[in-house]
Amino acid sequence: MSNVTPITGHAGPDPANPTADRTGNRLLASLSAADRALLAPHLEPVFFAVGDVITHAGDPIESLCFPEQGIAGVLDSLEDDRRYAIGLVGAEGFLGWPLLLGDDRSPYDVTMRAERGQALRIAAPALLDAVEASATLRCALLRFVHVFMLQMGRTIVSSLAHPIERRMARWILLYHDRVQADEINMTHEEFRLMLGVRRSSVTDAMHRLEEERAIRALRAKIVVHDRAKLMQLASDTYGRPEQEYRRLMHAPARV
Repeated sequence: MSNVTPITGHAGPDPANPTADRTGNRLLASLSAADRALLAPHLEPVFFAVGDVITHAGDPIESLCFPEQGIAGVLDSLEDDRRYAIGLVGAEGFLGWPLLLGDDRSPYDVTMRAERGQALRIAAPALLDAVEASATLRCALLRFVHVFMLQMGRTIVSSLAHPIERRMARWILLYHDRVQADEINMTHEEFRLMLGVRRSSVTDAMHRLEEERAIRALRAKIVVHDRAKLMQLASDTYGRPEQEYRRLMHAPARV
């Protein structure tokens, strides 16, 4: 991971209780005390500005990040340098997951989107040592990888089968799940990365969502006005990965 700076003033571990949950990352918070204790001594706080490159495709995976705030956009590129969003990771998961699948290099570009990011970073060797020591930790991390793959699969199906406004509703929901407020920094360029369509098509779809009173579009921002309406418009493009995350994160780890 690159282009990151330690956060000053970040609360450190409680000496009286080193496994106390002080993280905003929901995946870390869901771990057992024993598994959190394996990671806690190696976690360091870092932050990202909007647009920061967290990793480039082809970079060695030297560290992994557990976001506490912000949205990491996972982007794939074509030979002409056009990039498209294939998934998002926020406080529900972690970055650098290909390492657990046996790949020591990042297959994708990852950048910070929408708002300032904050994360806990761990060196790759420390993470690998921890999962070697705990099968339950490995299982919990791989469950997130599974959910992320479901999210990417639904992105593919939605891109092939659904109209632009339905796909836009889904992406807005994915962002809304991972930001701190109803007002989201989402530009036309952001939507181009997600939808792969012309600016005029983005504008038309945005107007249709406004007509449904699901959102309000401001300059470089989207305000979520009616989340239930967005979910209705997104239909089956949204929901299954989110349901699987809730189910798996509360299920006992299998070893």
